[in-house]
Amino acid sequence: MFESATIVEDGKRHLRVELSDDYFPNEASARFEVRWYRNDDFNFHYQEERPDGAWKCRWDRHPNAHNSRDHFHPPPAASRIDAENARWPDDHRGVSRLVLDRIEERLETLWGQY
Repeated sequence: MFESATIVEDGKRHLRVELSDDYFPNEASARFEVRWYRNDDFNFHYQEERPDGAWKCRWDRHPNAHNSRDHFHPPPAASRIDAENARWPDDHRGVSRLVLDRIEERLETLWGQY
């Protein structure tokens, strides 16, 4: 499922995982990026690049002025103005499982449209 995983040092340090192109129809590629902080704040950002544009979403836990600490930026733009309050598992494994399950659901949707 994964093409590569890299720790990116530019800007805020994070993990970037490039997903294998074999998983996506119609010349799409995708990646997700993860930042996790010692206080259990995090950011999971998923993004697809397709010939017709980008499709992205984001799961966040951090203090901010626009939503509750736990919130979701829905697709296709993952914009701040569309952010929704949410509740995420306390444990990093639960959050990771939730995000990977949603990515798998997205893949199933894409293949169903193909």
